Amino acid sequence: MFLRALGVLAASVLAAVSAFAERINHAGRILGPLPAVTNAVLFNTTNADAIVSAMQILPVTNPWNEDISRLPVLANSDAMIAQIISDLRADRRNLIAFQEMNFVLVPDDQPRRPIEFIYYSDESDLDGGSDPFGLYPLPANLPIEGWPSQVTDTLEQWQQSDEESDRHSIMVQPGTGFIWETWLTRLIGTNWQAANGAKFDLNSNALRPAGWTSGDAAGLPMFPALPRFDECERGVVEHACRIVVKQSRHGTYVYPATHYAAPTNNTSANLPAMGQRVRLKADFVIPANWTSQEKAILQALKKYGAMVADNGNFFSISVTPDDRWPEGCFNHFTSISITNFEVVQATGPNQGPRSPGAPVAFAGADQVIAADLAAQLQGAVNSAGSTSTNLWKFYSGPGVVTFADATLTNTTASFSAPGVYTLMLSADDGVHAVAYDAIVVTVSTRITVVISILDSSVNLNWTGGSPPFVVERALSLGSNVWSGVVTMAVQNATLPLSNSTGFFRVRGQ
Repeated sequence: MFLRALGVLAASVLAAVSAFAERINHAGRILGPLPAVTNAVLFNTTNADAIVSAMQILPVTNPWNEDISRLPVLANSDAMIAQIISDLRADRRNLIAFQEMNFVLVPDDQPRRPIEFIYYSDESDLDGGSDPFGLYPLPANLPIEGWPSQVTDTLEQWQQSDEESDRHSIMVQPGTGFIWETWLTRLIGTNWQAANGAKFDLNSNALRPAGWTSGDAAGLPMFPALPRFDECERGVVEHACRIVVKQSRHGTYVYPATHYAAPTNNTSANLPAMGQRVRLKADFVIPANWTSQEKAILQALKKYGAMVADNGNFFSISVTPDDRWPEGCFNHFTSISITNFEVVQATGPNQGPRSPGAPVAFAGADQVIAADLAAQLQGAVNSAGSTSTNLWKFYSGPGVVTFADATLTNTTASFSAPGVYTLMLSADDGVHAVAYDAIVVTVSTRITVVISILDSSVNLNWTGGSPPFVVERALSLGSNVWSGVVTMAVQNATLPLSNSTGFFRVRGQ
């Protein structure tokens, strides 16, 4: 029997679980896969940028990641700001950014080395060591605070320098989520020494024991507080900063701090406590001609604010001492008066994003649709009894996306061009961290097949669709049983014929 061949478009919606669903951070950014760390990577490299940008640095509910832009102002905010100002010299009453703490990324199998804690071993995490020694993953290229942009020494020289400074060091292990931070760190011969050491779990909201210090005076971690080069390149800093004041309150600290370090015995309620949260006022206008680095950090100071972490002679935030920063890219900060800041009534350990009842967003299954069709979005939000503002938005893709009603979880989306799109559903109840989920919609042009029969073979050529393509065969056009013949990336196939009637079809993504 002569064989008949027919090209059939198989346009169907293919369901799959979104690969990104659990890799969206607190700011609604898809993190993607975490690159492997196989050796110690310095912070001021493109490799480090790729790794840290894929990390969820502390849980979405952590205070460092908390959006405080809607929190009320503390009743004595004006008095506290006035106190911060009066404690400083007249020429130091503006914001300033210092290039200070750096870090190194280490692999999971980084060898542990002893480090002697010479001042506060009783408040240090020994992590397998024996007092006064800790066992830390210290690489040979461990950077010390200020290197390289603020010193002229080589790394090896700076590790051993006896110059007086805070000399913080930070080790980050992305594979496990642990960080180790030290203060007054120095290499003496072949032996490491520091004042103290603290270990933090970036997967947890756990604090230091009450009353314990850390590498920072407030008992807080430093790494999550540092505006980094990769963040400013993206134009968005996604966390609070650490800030230094001249004088802090004696005898008390505010969540999430665990330690006070007041230079005097002054217990005035108008002195900021360690952990106190300040915020750049919403009405501060960021000039359009300021640098992208300044804009990114100032927007973060409005949204996430800054936490008082240490005492010093300036009202200062810390950024990494990256030698890739453009010259003078933070200079405009010194024109910002401290009067542009306010102190907020911060949330406690079981309040705000850490309270029960956070919404959960479900964007639905990934989809593959023909270019002339709209995607039927079937999202859902579990608000746990609270009311949330829900919103679909375009995240990435080659064209324009039009939502029938972006505020409805169940709606439609139309696409201006074929390609792969990511759409994100968010749910914001004004109290908890915004819930996010994403789906991938692949928009394909319909497949058109041209068929030619040559002797004992059939040649299929087609246009439209996206690979991989699957060529299938059935004995009848209305069959429910189609057998896969070949899977390929190209848009043509030559197949042998048999002495029976048959039908072919091509499916693509």
